[in-house]
Amino acid sequence: MEDTAVKDGSTDSFKALPKIDLHRHLEGSLRLATLFELADEGKINLPADLEALSAVSTLISTDPAEPQSLLEKFQTLRRVYTSPELIQRYVREAVADAAADGIIHLEMRFSPMALAGEKQFAVPEVIAWVLEAADQAAEQEAIEVKLIASVNRHEPLETAERIAGAVLDYKSDRLVAFDLAGDEESFAADDFIPLFQEVQSGGLRITVHAGEWSGAEAVQLAVEEFHADRIGHGVRIIESPDVVALAREKAVPFEVCPLSNIASGIAAGWQDHPIREMVLAGLVVTLNTDNPGILGTTMSEELSLLTSETDLTVTSIKAFMLNAVNAAFLSTNEKKALEQKLLSAYQMGM
Repeated sequence: MEDTAVKDGSTDSFKALPKIDLHRHLEGSLRLATLFELADEGKINLPADLEALSAVSTLISTDPAEPQSLLEKFQTLRRVYTSPELIQRYVREAVADAAADGIIHLEMRFSPMALAGEKQFAVPEVIAWVLEAADQAAEQEAIEVKLIASVNRHEPLETAERIAGAVLDYKSDRLVAFDLAGDEESFAADDFIPLFQEVQSGGLRITVHAGEWSGAEAVQLAVEEFHADRIGHGVRIIESPDVVALAREKAVPFEVCPLSNIASGIAAGWQDHPIREMVLAGLVVTLNTDNPGILGTTMSEELSLLTSETDLTVTSIKAFMLNAVNAAFLSTNEKKALEQKLLSAYQMGM
């Protein structure tokens, strides 16, 4: 593909191209405008002042570039899941926003425990609400949506076991995987290994946040013990040539989220982000948004920044998207159809 397929590297040019996002959190994708509307109406317990609301629900320039800044936003947002109707609205809007940005395949993870929120909704009900709204939005927006249930390592193992049981009981072609997220710096993942092996035996795919805030040893654990199908982030793998070799040998895909990594201080800026080193090391890299609502971004905006601030080109972007096709939690036939859409749009022949 020629780089001229994207006319000027602008956000609008990238928006016109079909894209895949394998790592996007529902709870990090809420519209600021919606939160302001609901706060103004007194339906959620957040500031009904736009500046104050932005400060507590999105990353702003005065927030320290560190993991805790991001985790605090998620904790605040647990206060906004006050009814089934609102939870379903958030799902529909997140899917609509992805489709409007040219995402044609979205794998969106959600935390049933976060959505259960202060109201302490029953986990099976929460899962049912999310699935129903995703079904509606996928049909309305003409976008393929798969869901990934996520649990946090900084929450009790018993909580994760309860969620896993509900997920395994809920048979759906849309709910395809189980994810381990949360505070990687302060909480070990080892205790979750048997549970994730059980979930995998039950037919779900596995993705693990690892090597985002802690070192390469977390990626090794995710690959060797969790048998993860994909690694969330994983950018600190470059600190260990041995773990790089392990991941390369097994062709484990990485769900890389550059702007999120910069916002949480993993990289000082675009030039310092490890993505180029990961590509040169032969790792399977995909590009994703992570938390577009909290970060105030879209994938198209990120791609524009990535190609303007680094030496990665639109040809590189095409390769990342094709990697995402192969890494997607889809059947072989679904992957072939998705690949055809990408190749056609990027002016590529088979």
